[in-house]
Amino acid sequence: MVNCRKSNMMNKIKAITCIVIPLLLVFVFHTKFGDAPPILKFLDPFRGFWQNAEQTKVKTRKKVILKGAKDKVDILFDDRLVPHIFAKNDYDVYFAQGYITARYRLWQMDFQTRFAAGRLSEVVGKKAIELDKYQRRMGMVYGAENSLKQMMDDPKSKEMILAYTAGINEYIASLRKGKYPIEYKILDFKPEDWTPLKCALLMKQMSAILAMGSDEFYMSNIFKKYGPEVTTNLFPDYPFREDPIIPMGTKWDFSPSKIPVAPALNADLSNNQVKTKQKEEGIGSNNWALSGSKTASGYPILANDPHLDLTLPSIWYEVQLNAPGLNSYGVSLPGAPGIVVGFNQDIAWGVTNVAADVLDFYKIKFKDSSHDEYWHDNRWKKTVKRVEQIMIKGEKTVLDTVFYTHHGPVVYLQKPEKFSRSNNVPAGNALRWIAHDGSNELMTFYLLNRGKNYNDYRKALTYFTAPAQNFVFASAENDIAITANGKFPLKRKDQGKFILDGTNAGDDWQGWIPAEQNPTVKNPQRGFVSSANQSSTDQSYPYYVNWEFAPYERAKRINDRLTVMNNATADSVRLMQTDNYSILAQNLLPAILPLVERDKLNATQKESLILTYKWNKRYDANEIAASVFELWTKRLSYNIWDDDFTIASVPMRYPSRDRTVEMILNEPSAKWFDNVNTPQKETLKELVNEAFKYACDSLERKYGSIGEKWAWGNLKHTNVPHLAKIPGFGSKILNIGGNKTTINALSESNGPSWRMVVELGKTPKGHGIYPGGQSGNPGSRFYDNMIDTWAKGELYDLFFMQSVNDRSGKLISHLQISKK
Repeated sequence: MVNCRKSNMMNKIKAITCIVIPLLLVFVFHTKFGDAPPILKFLDPFRGFWQNAEQTKVKTRKKVILKGAKDKVDILFDDRLVPHIFAKNDYDVYFAQGYITARYRLWQMDFQTRFAAGRLSEVVGKKAIELDKYQRRMGMVYGAENSLKQMMDDPKSKEMILAYTAGINEYIASLRKGKYPIEYKILDFKPEDWTPLKCALLMKQMSAILAMGSDEFYMSNIFKKYGPEVTTNLFPDYPFREDPIIPMGTKWDFSPSKIPVAPALNADLSNNQVKTKQKEEGIGSNNWALSGSKTASGYPILANDPHLDLTLPSIWYEVQLNAPGLNSYGVSLPGAPGIVVGFNQDIAWGVTNVAADVLDFYKIKFKDSSHDEYWHDNRWKKTVKRVEQIMIKGEKTVLDTVFYTHHGPVVYLQKPEKFSRSNNVPAGNALRWIAHDGSNELMTFYLLNRGKNYNDYRKALTYFTAPAQNFVFASAENDIAITANGKFPLKRKDQGKFILDGTNAGDDWQGWIPAEQNPTVKNPQRGFVSSANQSSTDQSYPYYVNWEFAPYERAKRINDRLTVMNNATADSVRLMQTDNYSILAQNLLPAILPLVERDKLNATQKESLILTYKWNKRYDANEIAASVFELWTKRLSYNIWDDDFTIASVPMRYPSRDRTVEMILNEPSAKWFDNVNTPQKETLKELVNEAFKYACDSLERKYGSIGEKWAWGNLKHTNVPHLAKIPGFGSKILNIGGNKTTINALSESNGPSWRMVVELGKTPKGHGIYPGGQSGNPGSRFYDNMIDTWAKGELYDLFFMQSVNDRSGKLISHLQISKK
């Protein structure tokens, strides 16, 4: 009897176990733990990642019925999966662009706009809460809302954005769960409807990327510690070496507006609690246009290569748009209608970043701890509260109150701990940023895409506010031009070089530089225009745009080559885009190589010195001397400045590279070569020798004996990571050259995001490439198929179709959209 009871009990336990364990497994496999996706959902053969594998064969012809279309649309794909969209009206061309961009880049569009809006916590949980708060507090959504109002006020841009949004949503509605992009499955969330606000957010995110941080906190601390004489000497308002965008000596054919008067400097505006982000070199670009007088064809050639963070999927999506009055080819931003950089039958255009001073912080004096009022212009003014609702996956919604002054948001009253982005912002300061203002950049691209001549180019630029760009232009009428363009505040000299006084109305922005007086030049005598993020003008320009721009080396090399270039072809321009020659090495090596004491070097250091003497000053992938020079000069800069400008209680920054080179070349006895932390007095020669040995020893420790592992390409480690840094979805390591000081400004994962060369003429010829592929699906052969070609410095011939029946290029499929 007892044995029977035991047997029954064991049978019940087995039965319960057989039920409970599968239930637990079902729960475990359907639940997301940490960063891992729900395993069963992810492995589901019908809805999991298997469904993201694309067939290698593309369907040659397909029809799809979309209710939102007004008429028939033909979309022809070439052999790189570039869509050529032929529509019968403006609405349908942007509707189709939205639909097809979502088809290949939906997750990217979703992720980027969630990031911009401060909504990542909805996807990844509370670990993103501080990032989301930061984005909201920087006023990203606020600025996008203001711009959207202007976009919707203009009938053309309103139609663009509504059509584009409708096209995206038609694709999302057609998407079954199994076909969600793989990142949705990994992160375990689903697409949501697109809204016009997301298009505006994308434009604001570009402003944030190109704002490049701020230096006024450092500069205020430097001014307080060293005084005006040293500050002016080490941080001059114009570089010693420069080759500006608008050629030196250009006459300004206008009467300038009255410049605001400077109020007294408030010495208490330094900030000892801030470690702000210095402006980053490498967030820039190159562009130029050659007049027909310097080309083999007799027509202009235009080139552009914007330098941005490289990612998979790429920041760009290549497309051709054709409708009545429109036939344009180039690259778009996934999430925004139109073509940003490209060409049409008559003109071509490109952009580089201006780096205008359009972001300032103001120290605010609050009446009390309620922060309801602040002192400005001799009276108390009311703040405006904006309550941000931040939804968090698996948690309660967080409410975050941001106080706005007339300047803009007070980003932090108290900064969070262990959140690096907040280092860029001082507590208790209000942010005045041009990206908060309403604007309608879409109209710039609407008009450029349809432009026919120089006058159309100039009209298009009047709509562009931010981020300020150097718009290069060329036309089949043999005009070339370049304009440093944006909405520039009318400031006194150096207004924004230091922290501004939020109580003093004299520190407010005082109107705007008239758009027609922005720096510009048309058909200069030298036969070319160019930019590489250097100073916009020489010192004769009557307005303040900024006190510091990118170092001049890239611009110098570009202008040197264009000056002597004649009978130029697309290929000679293409080769110039991948030029690895360093003007910095040209300037510095004659001064520092003779200072190296050979008799005090070990064998490896001596061999490195010999290679550096023989070096051709090119940052080619196989150059060992390039690696030595790079580490040598970085260490030398550290040796010169770190003891004076790295003080724990007073965050500061180093003087510029231009100022450092000037001191090395022309001030060999400068006091700054001495290390104030040692009893002896150091000289430039001692610092040069220590830095050289340090560079060689560092390479030897990391890579062993001097050899091919020391080569620049191996040290630089260039790769194209996945946008969300998902392992396995990025590129391989690319053994290629380039450096931030060369035309081919390529670092580890920042560089030429789109290389384009356009030959103007009766029928334009475009050539281009970006490091990625048209598809955002890692399971597609079109995900990264262009990377190797890009790494070689080659360009594809762009198939600029003249009609829907044009078969002069290779087409692989035809998608036809109809209403019924």
